[in-house]
Amino acid sequence: MEKALGRGLARVTGSALAPYQTAVVRIGFAATWLFFLLREWPHRHELYGPEGPWGWDLAQRLVESNHAFTVLLWSDGDGWFEFVYLCAIASSVALLIGWRTRTASVLFMIGVLALQNRSVFMGDGGDNVIHLMSMYLVLTRCGQVWSLDARRRRRQNAEAGAGAGGADTGTGTDTDAVGVVLWSVLGVCLIGATVSGGFSIGWGLFFWALWAVYGAWWALGRRAPGSEARRVCDILANLAHNGALLVIVVEVCLIYATAGWYKIQGSRWQDGTAVYYPMHLDYFSPWPELNQILAGSGTMILLITYGTVIVQVAFPFTLFNRRVKNVLLAAMITEHLSIAVLLGLPFFSLAMVAADAVFLPTGALLWLGARASGLTGRLRGKGRPGSRDAGEGAGGGRAGDGGDGARDGAGTQGQGTEPSSLSFTR
Repeated sequence: MEKALGRGLARVTGSALAPYQTAVVRIGFAATWLFFLLREWPHRHELYGPEGPWGWDLAQRLVESNHAFTVLLWSDGDGWFEFVYLCAIASSVALLIGWRTRTASVLFMIGVLALQNRSVFMGDGGDNVIHLMSMYLVLTRCGQVWSLDARRRRRQNAEAGAGAGGADTGTGTDTDAVGVVLWSVLGVCLIGATVSGGFSIGWGLFFWALWAVYGAWWALGRRAPGSEARRVCDILANLAHNGALLVIVVEVCLIYATAGWYKIQGSRWQDGTAVYYPMHLDYFSPWPELNQILAGSGTMILLITYGTVIVQVAFPFTLFNRRVKNVLLAAMITEHLSIAVLLGLPFFSLAMVAADAVFLPTGALLWLGARASGLTGRLRGKGRPGSRDAGEGAGGGRAGDGGDGARDGAGTQGQGTEPSSLSFTR
């Protein structure tokens, strides 16, 4: 028991687990929110603007009662609304491509909370998932792989190693001036928001703590990269990442378990006809002819209805059985893609697929990454043999495959093999 506990403790403190899964979750939620903001661009004033149906006074009264956070209530001007909306789009793009992932994740969370808490009745269940995951991503090291941070870190480590005769100095992005400038600008913004009373005490302490931690991280990495204090920071960062990863896993399991058990209590789900009715609602029928074909088969309706309940109820119990878990995971992803097409709920489906990505097998992600990077290399190289870009992002388990924290949390361990021993990511 002591040996097992020791190995487990070394595991959760020595590296940030499941880097590929968290990278896909980051990309999925950033893309979902970005596509939503772009689609609603013509309607943004009606949805979240100061002249929308959910008026300024109503929003203020609700925020005062539930203590939610939204920067849109700092001003009722159209200029401020447009600035926040554009910043939400920009932060989504930055998080999607993995540029300054730590900072981008915080700005992404601010954008999500600002818009959703401003007009709480806009959206569906997918918005709730994005709302929660935007806060969890702040605590994860989701830019270890498949990000611009990862590519920049590899190149800088390679240059530092070449300059030191092949020895890796481990300084990475800690010498990057852009990060220092960005940190300084955000510090000025925090001072202005704090002085003007834009933050509650709790949110103010939270943002100032993040700002101070990022500054201390840079200082230790720049001045004392191999010190005991820096190693302690690595351990704490790994614990925060792995704890947030566990919360994401539990959250997804709770979503499916509660949905499945509530369905069991419904009479329409018990008699196998529940799926039939939404397919005949005009609001949820972007392709009515396709819905009519599917709804015309009673057997198909029965199988889909019972299959949905069985998959949702059973999934949390299959996490420790790799084969069964992967089969049910494929069934759930297919179900959400079907909802996107048949019921016209693309953003709800994208959000749930992005949440499901935390359970994807590492081997499958590595295979997809290798195929995608090979295609990118062919498009870039145009016949240039040995192009280095062809191998970037594939994540083939190399020691340097960690950005925004490969050095920061995993030391020199290979990112491709370490996370695969987790049963829910096999």
